[in-house]
Amino acid sequence: MWSKKYVGMILLIALLPSPALADSAGPGTQATNQGSVVNTRHNLTQSFTTLGGWMDTARNNYGEVCVYCHTPHASNRQIAAPLWNRTIVPTSFTVYNTPTTLGRPITQPGVSSLVCLSCHDGVTAVDSVINIPGSGRYNASQETVVSQAFLSSWKLEGKPGPLSPGHAGIQTCTDRCHNSSIFSVRTNLQFDVFVIGTDLMNDHPVGVQYPTSFGADVDFRAPTGELAGKMKFFDTNGNSRADVNEVRMYDSGEGYEVECASCHDPHGVPSAGPGSTFNPSFLRVSNTSSTLCLACHTK
Repeated sequence: MWSKKYVGMILLIALLPSPALADSAGPGTQATNQGSVVNTRHNLTQSFTTLGGWMDTARNNYGEVCVYCHTPHASNRQIAAPLWNRTIVPTSFTVYNTPTTLGRPITQPGVSSLVCLSCHDGVTAVDSVINIPGSGRYNASQETVVSQAFLSSWKLEGKPGPLSPGHAGIQTCTDRCHNSSIFSVRTNLQFDVFVIGTDLMNDHPVGVQYPTSFGADVDFRAPTGELAGKMKFFDTNGNSRADVNEVRMYDSGEGYEVECASCHDPHGVPSAGPGSTFNPSFLRVSNTSSTLCLACHTK
């Protein structure tokens, strides 16, 4: 149960005036979305409003931006993701099963989706890491299981830690605070849209194999670049590299497949060159005039 003091704080937050939203930040955010991941929602060490202190009721503030996903040592051995520090709870996802023009198999999400879903499944605690900053703060069992006790040990470092209700996933944050009932005006504080969950039937399919042959009867474009055994991509500038602003398909062992990271880059992609505002929603390519969709689809 929440204390009266905690409930009172939530009511106070809800009544605060809504500040102007940053351009192209959708869904609304106070982050500048420029420069680096530090200035985006994916910086979990801070809030971009005056309400940042309340985040400490739901997650550890490790004081380091990258550590919520990455660690230089003792990374997650259960997934082939770069120096991955987050817990990957074994999960069976309900996949998109509506007939597609691809006519291709749809499997469970691959690595380049699972890393995103390790937070956006809505259940896994946003601060659930394997290697907490500091000496001797490693727990191998965190690779696949969230230990509230281990995460709460961060308090022993004298750093801010959850007060109540504890280490929360995005769904809990949404249910208890960041929803339209509490923040009816401040849409930038509503987290509903960030909860993908484990039922993926109403989302663009991931884990779906991209066509291997193309022609008049195939409504998809052929990728123009390839890193054999890793990815195929649309090499829009012809430099033979998979640049951050180029859509790609990943090979997780079942052929080249569309995954979350095919269209999204969690660090942000400048919309018009270095220093410009990032594309909304961490998109690799802006979807103005369906540009992102038409990178793959021929319609």
